[in-house]
Amino acid sequence: QVQLVESGGGSVQEGGSLRLSCAASGRTYSRYSTAWFRQAPGKGRQFIAAITWSEGNTEYADSVKGRFTISRDNASKTVYLQMNSLKPEDTAVYYCSAEIWRIVVAGRSSYWGRGTQVTVSS
Repeated sequence: QVQLVESGGGSVQEGGSLRLSCAASGRTYSRYSTAWFRQAPGKGRQFIAAITWSEGNTEYADSVKGRFTISRDNASKTVYLQMNSLKPEDTAVYYCSAEIWRIVVAGRSSYWGRGTQVTVSS
């Protein structure tokens, strides 16, 4: 079992920054990659970024490349999403998820946090 808890969301002005955290627990977590997704009102869940646990390899959605950075602290089992140059279209609930790479980037993991709201105003 893996438990995930997101934090760090909030309301910011366009161009601002936020850092989200995903704190994980569970014996099997150290074998998993972690991904961030978001879901805006009335829209489907969108992949944002993912990172492998061991090598720290990353992948990003085109819409956030150059603005968002995913990183992890293995000791504390925490994955971060640094979000810079935020835009109103980044407004969504942000979720983290964990599983082996091909499953987590496809959004098919069974392990999800409850999400944290990010609101960007113009």
